[in-house]
Amino acid sequence: MEGRAGSQDGQIASPRRAPSQQRSRERVERMLAAASVLIAEQGSDAMRMGEVAERAGVSIGSLYQFFPDKRAIVWALAERYTAESQACISAALADVTDAEGLRRAFSELVDIYYRLFLAEPVMRDIWSGTQADKALRELELADSRANAEFLTSVLKRLRPAADPAALETTAFLVWQMGEAAMRLAISVGREEGDRLVAAYKRMALRELLAE
Repeated sequence: MEGRAGSQDGQIASPRRAPSQQRSRERVERMLAAASVLIAEQGSDAMRMGEVAERAGVSIGSLYQFFPDKRAIVWALAERYTAESQACISAALADVTDAEGLRRAFSELVDIYYRLFLAEPVMRDIWSGTQADKALRELELADSRANAEFLTSVLKRLRPAADPAALETTAFLVWQMGEAAMRLAISVGREEGDRLVAAYKRMALRELLAE
């Protein structure tokens, strides 16, 4: 299951063909919707390309035209969740102008992510899959860097005299720790997971709001 992990300009390239026409885009949407249902039911490891085609109501040849293998499907879903999460985070942090605003916005974002991953088996499956797939791991890392930039922008507004490089490092580390904390929280019982998420928020906010 080989795919292009990067491109000459440093961007991470998708291992699938992008649809160019409306009809093709609608067909791809059906394929991804079918794959999401199958992943929710049985996990991506057990999902078969033939099942995706049958559930989507397309031929297997049509499926392979856009997705050469299961990994390409998982990649497309990961890209979608990444884009949606970045839009949500950007909107939540855009108007933060003080420490209380950061505390509230950051806490709400962590809670939203936690609820999403508890409720969405597809997102959990994709997230766990990044650990075994180098290219998906690079996609997740790029996503973390992009999200950390939103946080860095807020920190620079709140602490204009601070070293910009130090703020960037703090934001990136806090976000990466959040990824790890969320992964841990959804892998244990709900009560313990709630405590872990609450503890992460307290530790992260202490660092983010430090003078």
